[in-house]
Amino acid sequence: MNELEKLLGRIIQRINVNLRELEYDVSPFIKNLVPLNQMVKFHAFYGITPNHSLDFLFNHSNLAGSYFLGKIQVRNSILYKSDIRGDELKSKGDVFHYQKFEIPITTDEGIDIEDSFLIKTLVHNFSHDPETLEKFFIRDTITSHYANIHGAPMDGSFLGPFSTVDLTTMRDCVIGAFSYIQAGEVDHLNIEPGTVWVRSPDDFNFHYRYPADRLKDYICFDKGAPPKGLFIDFVEDRKEDFGQLFNVFNIEQPASVPESSSLNRFSVIKPKTYISENVMVAQRAYLENAWLGKGANAQEQCYVINSRLDGFDIMAHGAKIIETNLGENVFVGFNSFLRGRTDSRLTVGRDTIIMPHTIIDTKKPLAIPPGHLVWGLITTPDELESNSIALEDLSKIDAGLMKGNMSFEGSGAVFVNAFRERIHHILEANGAFFDGKKNRGHAQKNQNISFNTIQPYPDGELQGLYPAIVIQP
Repeated sequence: MNELEKLLGRIIQRINVNLRELEYDVSPFIKNLVPLNQMVKFHAFYGITPNHSLDFLFNHSNLAGSYFLGKIQVRNSILYKSDIRGDELKSKGDVFHYQKFEIPITTDEGIDIEDSFLIKTLVHNFSHDPETLEKFFIRDTITSHYANIHGAPMDGSFLGPFSTVDLTTMRDCVIGAFSYIQAGEVDHLNIEPGTVWVRSPDDFNFHYRYPADRLKDYICFDKGAPPKGLFIDFVEDRKEDFGQLFNVFNIEQPASVPESSSLNRFSVIKPKTYISENVMVAQRAYLENAWLGKGANAQEQCYVINSRLDGFDIMAHGAKIIETNLGENVFVGFNSFLRGRTDSRLTVGRDTIIMPHTIIDTKKPLAIPPGHLVWGLITTPDELESNSIALEDLSKIDAGLMKGNMSFEGSGAVFVNAFRERIHHILEANGAFFDGKKNRGHAQKNQNISFNTIQPYPDGELQGLYPAIVIQP
């Protein structure tokens, strides 16, 4: 295991060099965050389908419990129980539209991870940086538990637990626990925990920050200690269900699935779950007494418990809903946590947008009206009033708005239209609009995946490292 220890030390040193201008040392946060002896307990696995590229290169890395799909290279890195999903990467011959430019893609895009340590992290989507369209790079980066790197090339950055960087090129930044950043391009920033920042330069700027004293009940990440709080407890209480899936290869499909839907074999499906047409359920999703209507989806690390999705509902990566009813066309953003109670359900009206990293945790019945934007921490009707606005009213704003801890600048109409266009694109990519012949998406393309395993050296100096491997057609 000596080489694995050296590798971790190298990664920590490299990111500390990148973060020197912020005077930030990641060492106290990383020490013993995941014991190295865990790295030899789990195999890695990769998927093969006729619909996605098969091009893997793994070199001098540990890949324990991680999943790979698409064109991916991993060098000098440690990936612990992470999902590297390359099913939306650009292909040779595509054209990328950026401002006034139409940029041809001359080679298949790949995810390139080097000198990084990712812990239970999702990597998905594709590079939106016009300067690096064919390489979705992650370099000199460390992420803590349940972070999302979504269409976000990055270099020299540290992401706290349950954080998300979305459609943003990032260099030399620290992103606090449960923060969401979608800002185009950022560098040398230290983002406080519980920040939600959505910016389109010259168009709009949305900013919200959680009260620190209330956020710590849900997620807290201090030096020298693993992440803790309700979010961690919620996931840990259900991890044994996932362990059973990874210990066996041949399992019976636990629920009836229409021909136009896909149910990943590494998802947990509990009794009384219904799956309709054009539904996609990704790996590491968890469904219990769940009703998923036509065109709905549950992405990685999504939990649907005692809840109903009427149809064409989007649960972005890491979203969790408990004792909740979603009307049609509801968007639940990354890592959001929506919890009603058995006798006090939460109801979300149709065409509503739940902003990424929203917490709605109510012990009394609560109904969100249709067509609203919702954000922040909500436990009462009064807090709902302070942390929501009708989309129609937001569309009329062309200067600014402040409500509680939220500030908005710019064009509300552009903000709303951008969200609606993205929601339509996500539904389209997921195959929600498949009519039996046209509009195939993930729900149809991901139905038949062959899974193969790879394992590390079991002992000796190289214990925990995987041999150099190239896998191609």
